[in-house]
This record gives sequence, structure tokens and C-alpha cells, in this order.
Amino acid sequence: MSLDEFNGPLSTKVYLVLKNAILSLTYRPGEIIRKGEICEKLRVSRSPVSEAITKLATEGLVDVIPQAGTFVSRFSMDEIREGAFLREALELAAVELVATTITDEQLVLLRRNLRVQQALVDDGDYAGFYQMDTELHGLIQSFTGFKRLGQFAESSWVQVNRARQLILPSSGRIQETVNEHQNIVDAIAARNPEKARKAMLDHLRQLIKHLEPLETERPELFTLESGN
Repeated sequence: MSLDEFNGPLSTKVYLVLKNAILSLTYRPGEIIRKGEICEKLRVSRSPVSEAITKLATEGLVDVIPQAGTFVSRFSMDEIREGAFLREALELAAVELVATTITDEQLVLLRRNLRVQQALVDDGDYAGFYQMDTELHGLIQSFTGFKRLGQFAESSWVQVNRARQLILPSSGRIQETVNEHQNIVDAIAARNPEKARKAMLDHLRQLIKHLEPLETERPELFTLESGN
């Protein structure tokens, strides 16, 4: 993505470009990040790049190793499980509440999102689907009326968000995800908080179920956890 796609100070734009590249796996886990190359590609000085990398390091997305360089952080199953646990608690509470307060106008937005999701899946547009997937969850969170909920959810989900890029292109998984989203929206539309909570739980648990085998299948992408 280019700097023009983001707003804010230059260092913020550089940060968002790099974060997007890391979350989308354009930069792979373990890959070295060379400041000079980034400066050349984005046509910026080293200062905003250094500021962006410092911020990414605080989020656990890069590892800055003295005398060695800056590397994209490898996945950690411990961090992924922790993030999934925190996001699950937030999402279940949110969908349960929204199922009791949803308006007809809000329901239109959810259903419209689902139609776009299906169209993107039919076209094989994984990147577009990923954006709409994120938007659906964001809509549900925003419908609670709690302004900081989305921020908390995003920060707890960042490592899981990155890791799930590995499984979305897998055969059948994207269509399964759309079907799970449909179940969630149907339960919300029925104003059934218990059913909505169960549909969301089933959806979120599928993600971890698909991610856990990757630690064995793709060990080069994961850090060795203490005690392993």
C-alpha cells in the first residue's frame, strides 16, 4: 500500500504501511526489514521509518536485535492463544448485547456486508474478503455503543489477525467463514442473544482449531516457546 492511502503525520503513514505489510504477510515472519529499502520504496528519510519500527516493536510485530537488524516477529502460539482468549471474551459479550439492541438499520448493514463477502469469495478475492470480514466484526462491536471496544479488540487480536492470513486461502475455509458469519447475523436478526453467543463462539473456536496445527506444519514461522 502507498502512503497516500493513509492520513496523519508522515511517521504515522509509514507505520500504517509497514503494519499492513506485516499483517498481510507481505513481510513474512522472520524476514529482515531493511530501513534503507523502505526509505527508497516510500521515498522518505530514515527518521519516520525509525519511528514506525519503534512503534511496531512495542506491539510485538517486529524484533529489533542490536548488531543484527530488525526482523518481523515470528508467531507465538502462546500469544495467539492469549489474544484469542481476550478477543473471545469481548466478542461474546458484544454479540450477546447487540442481539438485544439491534435496529433494522444496523441489520441492513450486516446483511449488506455478508452479500459483499459472498461476492468476494465467488471472485476469489481473498484480500477483499479479509477486509469485509474485519468490517463485520467491527460493525458488531460498534453497535454496542462502547467507543473503545473496537480498539481493545484490535490490540488483543493483532497476532491472531496476522496468523489467520495463513489459513484463509486454504481450500473451503473462506466459504466456511462466510457461513459462520451468516449464522451469527441470523441469530442477531432473530434477537436471540444465546444463539448469537453460540454462533460467535463456534466461529472463533474454528480459527484456533485451524491455527494450532501450523506450529508443527510450518515451524519456521513460529518462535520456540519456553519449555518446548
